[in-house]
Amino acid sequence: MRTSTSIALALAALVLAVPAARAKDPISVMIDRAKVMRISAPAATVVIGNPAIADASIQDRQTLVITGKITGVTNLVILDAKGELIADELVNVEKADRGMVTVQRGASRYTYACTPNCNVALEPGDANDFFSQASSQLSGRNGFVTSSSTGATGQ
Repeated sequence: MRTSTSIALALAALVLAVPAARAKDPISVMIDRAKVMRISAPAATVVIGNPAIADASIQDRQTLVITGKITGVTNLVILDAKGELIADELVNVEKADRGMVTVQRGASRYTYACTPNCNVALEPGDANDFFSQASSQLSGRNGFVTSSSTGATGQ
């Protein structure tokens, strides 16, 4: 009896001495925002499990930039030049709720970003005509910005 009690106490002390394994917190990124991630070793390959959810680019051998695209969870795998695993992380992409206003008119939904002035914010589930028109306008604006930044005159 005394031996089994001693063994039980020793095992209990061992269990208490070893910290419990915790799941790592996922990397949290907002939609349309970037987050810088520093890694411990030079990266050669970066893989995003679902590139529709997030994107990652190598800025230098030990700095990545992760950009959220749509709401969801995916993973990020980073390998060195020998193919050895540097990191395998979950990436959680969330929508920014701060400054977002949703207007519900009957069955139709409209989303705006109000920071402080309100502008259209495209969200899946918004009314089709509203979404299509806003998407077209945003594409036009993005095209204008892109051509302006590259020095194109459009002539």
